[in-house]
Amino acid sequence: MKTREQGFTLIELMIVVAIIAIIASIAIPNLLSARLNANESAAIATLKNISSSQAQCQASGAIDANNNGAGEYGYFGELSGAVVVRNDESGGVGSDLISPAVLSGAFSNVTAARVLRSGYWFQMYLPDAAADGLAEAATGGASGVSVGAANAEVLWMCYAWPASRGNTGNSAFFVNQSGDVLKARNTIMSYDGTTTTPVPMAAFLGTVGSPTMSSKIATNAAGQDGETWTVVN
Repeated sequence: MKTREQGFTLIELMIVVAIIAIIASIAIPNLLSARLNANESAAIATLKNISSSQAQCQASGAIDANNNGAGEYGYFGELSGAVVVRNDESGGVGSDLISPAVLSGAFSNVTAARVLRSGYWFQMYLPDAAADGLAEAATGGASGVSVGAANAEVLWMCYAWPASRGNTGNSAFFVNQSGDVLKARNTIMSYDGTTTTPVPMAAFLGTVGSPTMSSKIATNAAGQDGETWTVVN
């Protein structure tokens, strides 16, 4: 007597495939949303860590380009101990490193004046003599960047935006010496990777071109970029 061969029929296989497709259509969007939320939370935490590092740098006096005894804020390259700190206001650097570094060595990987972390670009600005924002040197630090020492004792700011909007994050973020992290929904400017990036005064109040780093930031209000910047709780 012949035995019946065991196996799946074509209809059974089609049913299984259909079930897998349904599960995938539900799970994949949820996984993407979870990744976006995780990256945005990481960006906020990173900005808070940067704020703490800046406070530590300034309080320690590790950078004092005008030699007046008051510490100054630093760039990623300086804070991470990757490059020597500035020693004048003409873009000169000395021979001293911040040691131990006050910021993770991951921020020593500066590319085009920015650092990529957890799906977000981060860019630091320090003031010049007129308190206008200056990005750091392309590969990190202040070499060739004329930072205003007196202003750098009290002013700094940093932006964070998605490396790939919609894939690694949606919102944009900002922090400065106040310590408050601001969030923009990023639906107007659509900051995205290295294609569309925040201008220095994007999160500040005032007409385009008028404010400086000493002006008021757009706390719970529209900034120069038209985005509403709200305080992250």
